[in-house]
Amino acid sequence: MKELDELNLPGDLYYTKDHEWALKEGDTIKVGISDYAQDQLGDIVFVELPEIGTQFERGDEFGTLESVKAVSEIYMPISGEIVDVNSELEDAPELLNEDPYDAWIVEVRPEDEDQYDELLSSNDYLEILKG
Repeated sequence: MKELDELNLPGDLYYTKDHEWALKEGDTIKVGISDYAQDQLGDIVFVELPEIGTQFERGDEFGTLESVKAVSEIYMPISGEIVDVNSELEDAPELLNEDPYDAWIVEVRPEDEDQYDELLSSNDYLEILKG
């Protein structure tokens, strides 16, 4: 497992206390898991993705990740509708371990864009990890 100073936490992303990241791209937001989350889970072997068109509230569970160590829920960082899923993860869930920021999980059309501004900066997220 990585030390905190070895984690990759890009400054252009926003994070949740539940270890998801979010990146605004135009009128949608891509969502994935942080480097810390993939490191803690170990080798990810299965990803359960939601259906396109499904509506979620901020904090709702929208999928699960199964690793050799555990099964972990993934939580929605913002309220909105799923407009796309990264279907590559169905056949290659290990992409999340290889690069958790390239291997986004879902793309969301937000209900309330102000929720995006309420997410954690990389520095604030790192402070939470330091505990």
